[in-house]
Amino acid sequence: MPRPREFDENRVLLAIRDEFWDKGYAATSMDDLLRVSGLGKGSLYGAFGDKRSLFLRVLRDYDDANLLMLRERLASAARGIDVVREFVLGLTGDPTGAVARRGCLLANSNAELATGTPDVAAEARRSYDAIATILTAALERARSEGDLDPGIDPSETARAALVAQLGLIALGRTGMDIGTLAATARSALARLLPTPAPHREARIPKQS
Repeated sequence: MPRPREFDENRVLLAIRDEFWDKGYAATSMDDLLRVSGLGKGSLYGAFGDKRSLFLRVLRDYDDANLLMLRERLASAARGIDVVREFVLGLTGDPTGAVARRGCLLANSNAELATGTPDVAAEARRSYDAIATILTAALERARSEGDLDPGIDPSETARAALVAQLGLIALGRTGMDIGTLAATARSALARLLPTPAPHREARIPKQS
């Protein structure tokens, strides 16, 4: 029988994830990963493989956790429209701007690696497709709840909301003032999510 691992796997993977998130893939060395994990080289390699394998593991775990949270938020939301608004506005919730400056592990990694690393590009496509599917469901619900113009296509708008969020991530990484970033997000939402036109009662002409 294999020996049980004598370390907290979740803690190790989170520490490794944060190191990649803060430094990027290329700037993170195996010495960095050994330091933050607290493991020896033999233990780290034996449990998780090499640097590339470790990175792909933590990236996939990160994406799966975010997808689960988004699905759970849709299931619990009072209104479907709230899910899409929160998704786009998410990075602007921290008034210090630290969350916006850190960005998103997937978006950061895709920008750094997708051109030369097919596995990262494939993981980004998988995750973004899944996000778009969840947002589409939220927008379909919003339309049925009367919170979205019935002429809006939920699938197209879901992908546009994803594009808006990714653009905001890129701007946040530059250190843009958080108030400006939030105003930009609200402006994008106002254009993406038009509310239904108010119904006007037909006027009955007076009898002469």
